[in-house]
Order: sequence, then structure tokens, then C-alpha cells
Amino acid sequence: MTNLKDFRQVFEKAQESNKKIYQICEMNEAELSELPVEEIRKKVKVNLDAMKAAIAQGLKSQEKSMSGLCGDDCAKLLKMYDKQTSLFSKTYQKVLLYSFATIEQNLRMGKIVACPTAGSCGIVPAVILAMAEDLEANEEVQINALITAGLIGQIVSNKLALAGAVAGCQSECGVAAAMASAALVEMKNGTNEQILNAAALTLKNIMGLVCDPVAGLVEVPCVKRNAFLSIYAVTGAELALAGIKSVIPIDEIVDAMKQVGELMSPTLKESSDAGLATTKTGLEITANLAQKWQNSTQK
Repeated sequence: MTNLKDFRQVFEKAQESNKKIYQICEMNEAELSELPVEEIRKKVKVNLDAMKAAIAQGLKSQEKSMSGLCGDDCAKLLKMYDKQTSLFSKTYQKVLLYSFATIEQNLRMGKIVACPTAGSCGIVPAVILAMAEDLEANEEVQINALITAGLIGQIVSNKLALAGAVAGCQSECGVAAAMASAALVEMKNGTNEQILNAAALTLKNIMGLVCDPVAGLVEVPCVKRNAFLSIYAVTGAELALAGIKSVIPIDEIVDAMKQVGELMSPTLKESSDAGLATTKTGLEITANLAQKWQNSTQK
């Protein structure tokens, strides 16, 4: 077995051997690393446990980031849910809470799993762990889901750098949402075709999302994008499980995303020189933070 290059290759290998996508991934990783599959799964469990810990810590904290811009949104949601005024079901509430809990731990410099990046770290854990609770999915199923998510990110990264500075937020939060969507379909025991359709539907409908962080921080709009795209990932899974397919194959979607990233203005790729970063309020925040940090260094 060799490095898996594209989704078509993965799908064909899985179908030929009558295996699920996660099995192809773990077998391939075992061969490349010269480790037994059991050891590969143990490594994945370490990441899964770290995700659980980040959520647990994030749910208990209201500590703001050093900038003071973010850090208490999870607490605000918890307060509202205690009053039972939510428009969402309990499952969706958990997805939102877990996404905020994780990404807020990141801005507090807590331990998170960059999945696939630190700025998009709340999406995959939120979907897998919130849904696992309501589906009563055991740890083995959760590991299968996380392996599936990892493979989606790995294959996309063969063509498209997973960095906002290279291709915008479509390659960070967008890819994370596709990973989470595919993982959820695996948890629901969907077919290999449904798994790839979930990722495809999610990816193509987030294409072109720019990276425009205010003051150059992974906070605004990054934190709230994690919450929005966690729900978005569930939508992709729901459509795929209903048999809805992406007209454009996922490999071609990744090619298109790469093209869009290349055409995207450099000012919209993590430079903070356009978009939300250069709104009146965005510029005011940047100036105020610069003054605040300058004053703190002079003390």
C-alpha cells in the first residue's frame, strides 16, 4: 500500500476490499509507520481524549482571552440553555457548546487538538463528541469517526494547504467542517459513498470563505465561525445520509478550492488587510489593542 493521493483512490480501494474508509486509512497508516493497527488506534485515542478534556475545561471557564475580545460565549449559551429558551434541540445545543468550549480553550492557550488547524479546532470535536453522546456511540465508533475525519483532511492537504494564509478560511474551518461531516456519517454507519458526499457537499458550499482576522488574532471572526460551521457540518451529513449527492465529485471540488485560493486576493488570506479586519470597528479594535500592549510593555 502507498500514500493515498485522492478520494477516488481511497473509494476504489475500500470498495474492492469491502472495507470502510476508516479501515483503509488505518491499514495504510499502519503500513507506512510499520506499526500494528492497534497502535494507530491508540494514537487516535490520545487525540480523542485530548478533545474531551478541552471541552470539559472549556465548559467550566469564562476566562477571557488576553485581548478581552472573546472567551465567555460558551458561558452565555449555557446560561440561556438553563432557561430552556433555545430554538435548537438538545443535540444541536451540545454541538454549539462544544465548539465554543474548544475554540475558547485555544484562545486561552489551553491544550487543544489542531484538527486540522488551531483556528478550526472546535468543529470536529464538537460534532463527533456531541453526536456520540446522543447516538450512544462507544469509544471504538468515535475512533472510527476521528480516523475518517483525519483521512478527509489528509487527502485535501495533498492538493490544498490547510492554512488561511494560503487559501483563506475555506481551507481551515471549511475543511474542518468537511472532516466533521464525514465523521458523523461514519458514526451513523453510512456508506463510503455517503461519507464522501457529505464531505463534498460541505466543501463546495463553503468555497471562497476568506480569512480576515481582526487585529491578526485567531478570535474575531474565528471563534464564532467554529460554532456556525459545526452546525453546517451536521447539515452536510444529514443531506448525504438522505441520499443527496454532490453533482461535482469531491476531488474536483478540492481542485476548484485550490484554484479559488490562488485567485483570492492576498489581502483576504490572513493578512488582516481587508474584510472584517478593515471595517471601522475592526480598525478601532486593532488600534486600541496596539495601544494597550504598548502601554503594558512600558510599565
